[in-house]
Amino acid sequence: MASLNVGNLGEYLREQRRNAQLSLRQLADAAGVSNPYLSQIERGLRKPSAEVLQQVAKALRISAETLYVRAGILDAERDRDDVETRAVILADPSLNERQKQVLLQVYESFRKENGFGADAEADADTDAVVDGAEATQNPHS
Repeated sequence: MASLNVGNLGEYLREQRRNAQLSLRQLADAAGVSNPYLSQIERGLRKPSAEVLQQVAKALRISAETLYVRAGILDAERDRDDVETRAVILADPSLNERQKQVLLQVYESFRKENGFGADAEADADTDAVVDGAEATQNPHS
């Protein structure tokens, strides 16, 4: 499993938050995470999930893929095509957030099947997001 460079991620998040002129509390509220949790991420004490990184990226209006690379979830060189594909999916205005997450899960499952999947932890994060989306979509299954 790849180790995450959460210190570098935290420094980057703090810099982006300050550039956006947001307090820690404002960003936490906008991203839907607790103020202490976000503070721990910024200080390199917590390893956020891909879903949390996506929420923070959306609140900061920056690329989630940039955060994934900084967190070590995506390898910048090896996964360039993957990052571009994910960016196109996430940027599609005709899809809602749940649909984007389900589509990303299907895409990732095909990549994994073909031997190009992300590390097991990133896959588990994505699986949890999709499982939640599928439960919302089919609450009686």
